[in-house]
Amino acid sequence: MLHRLSTHEALSADLTAQIKLFADGASLEDFTRLHQTGQVAGFTTNPTLMRKAGVTDYEGFAKALLERIPDAPISFEVFSDEFDDMTRQARKIAAWGSNVYVKVPITNTRRESSLPMVRVLAGEGVKVNVTAILTLEQVAETVDALHADVPAVVSVFAGRIADTGVDPMPVMRAAVAMAARKPKAEVLWASVREVLNVYQARDCGCHIVTSTPEVLKKLSMAGKDLADLSQETVAMFYEDASAAGFKL
Repeated sequence: MLHRLSTHEALSADLTAQIKLFADGASLEDFTRLHQTGQVAGFTTNPTLMRKAGVTDYEGFAKALLERIPDAPISFEVFSDEFDDMTRQARKIAAWGSNVYVKVPITNTRRESSLPMVRVLAGEGVKVNVTAILTLEQVAETVDALHADVPAVVSVFAGRIADTGVDPMPVMRAAVAMAARKPKAEVLWASVREVLNVYQARDCGCHIVTSTPEVLKKLSMAGKDLADLSQETVAMFYEDASAAGFKL
């Protein structure tokens, strides 16, 4: 049973003591605000989010973000489909800062495993964030490729697992157990759809949950009295109908 808290501030303190909240997106303004207010502990992005945000200069965006946030983990993803070039990109991205993690997709578009490359990068001391993981076989192989002394993130797309009609919680619990073999590896619950997922990630023992700023804003509803929320919802319908001038 979840512990009810009376204020959003108390809730946030309770959550962040148990799981790291990361913001997922590609907005300099949103990321800067979240960093300045201390609402999150780190940040993730990817080429799809950057394209949606209108980013056209990948390196320029990344370096502008790192100037604003030099002291929290930020994951930037490689985007080549060829492993030699992917390795080159990874080394370049890693050199941008000590707080940088390099996101590497679990495979390329031809379903060829990226893990031999991950093993090389981890052996060089590169902090990797292996992403787009959806199966426990992928988790086990990823953990095996990581270096015991180098921080790393294992990003499991729990939200996408749930989109297929499968409960992601048993998968995430198993992933956390597997990752324990590498003490500096952290399991990240990705593809958050709703506030409930943050609690589910915590209850599975995940180290990190990453979410869009839009979902993070909904944390203000956590612990809210449901009767009050019902009344507020009815009031919203009434006010919108009135504002629209509906008549029957």
